[in-house]
Amino acid sequence: MVTLGSDSHKRTHTVVVIDDNGRQLAQKTLLATSAWHLDALQWASRWPQRRWALEDCRQVSRRLEADLLVAGEVVVRVPPKLTVVARKVARTTGKSDPIDALAVARAALREPDLPVAWLDVPAATCACCSTTAMILSVNELEFKIASAGTSTNSSPKWRFLHAC
Repeated sequence: MVTLGSDSHKRTHTVVVIDDNGRQLAQKTLLATSAWHLDALQWASRWPQRRWALEDCRQVSRRLEADLLVAGEVVVRVPPKLTVVARKVARTTGKSDPIDALAVARAALREPDLPVAWLDVPAATCACCSTTAMILSVNELEFKIASAGTSTNSSPKWRFLHAC
């Protein structure tokens, strides 16, 4: 199994892939949009057994986390305090995003009991066929159709994802 650690920012995410020994296998930087998140999923598909480790700073990683969860990926949340020492030791001049993503991935490897992320979406039963289905917010539906751009969620709207 590989672990994909992410250093998330408002406009970009840097993802580093490590094996079970903590050795870096690959890295990729992508824009922080659903379309680019889909691209990251396609890129990561070369490793069939994988989990994503996101630094627990939901103000910038929430959309990536939701897109990964909607796609059925396993996501763990890494508290920033678990990466502080590794970041300080590895710090060099220049851009530090790959260093930070590597620190997140290695922290996830080192800490087996990190909280697993999940989508808090309601479920409902269809009146005509008694099937239970998930209800996804408009934001998650936008990912389903791989739309790009940023959407607002000032008033959550929910849609029943089921066709009889």
